[in-house]
Amino acid sequence: MTHPFGAIIFDMDGVLVDSEIWWDEVRQAFAARRGRDWTTEDRAAVMGRNSLGWARVMRDRLAIDEPLEGIVDEVVGAMLERFDAEGAPLIDGAVTTVRRLAATYHLGVASSAHPRVIEAFLRTSGLRDAFRSVTSSDEVEHGKPSPDVYLLAAERLDVQPAACLVVEDSLNGVVSARAAGMIVVLVPNAAVPPAPGAEEAAHIRLHAIAELDPAAIRAATSTG
Repeated sequence: MTHPFGAIIFDMDGVLVDSEIWWDEVRQAFAARRGRDWTTEDRAAVMGRNSLGWARVMRDRLAIDEPLEGIVDEVVGAMLERFDAEGAPLIDGAVTTVRRLAATYHLGVASSAHPRVIEAFLRTSGLRDAFRSVTSSDEVEHGKPSPDVYLLAAERLDVQPAACLVVEDSLNGVVSARAAGMIVVLVPNAAVPPAPGAEEAAHIRLHAIAELDPAAIRAATSTG
């Protein structure tokens, strides 16, 4: 049987797990401990960046003189504590959708999150076995919106980029996947909506991850 895509690659935060708000709360607490504020503008500035990238933005915007590695360790440590204490705050329909598609497709994760945070999600969600590859932006030179993380994910899945379907929730993620030459579905996150322009940059917008139908998306993008 011929399937419309060779692989499906999921972003993690905001697509499979409702953790974007956790990242924001952790950074707010980080800033507050230093007598600083963390704003929605600051949140937008770190969206999609790899760990050293967002740590550099935090250091600059908070005007603090601290090692980047220390900033990463403190923020990532707080995220791991939340996963251990609360489990993965899964997006409605995420587990069912991943399991349904894993029966037919090779699946991958391509996330800007730190590798330890990705593994915490996979462990607490019980979805580790569903994904054939897991890729973090920390493994490539440039985070999203550069295409690096998606190109590496496709390489690990042994699938050409043009044969990949990507599921994203942010503008930087959509731009990243499109730059990699992939078909991109936007599923906006209600807690942390995407920046303006995300819907226009994506090939297709869905209201919920449960609506993900690769055959219908391939048909629509082939004729649209």
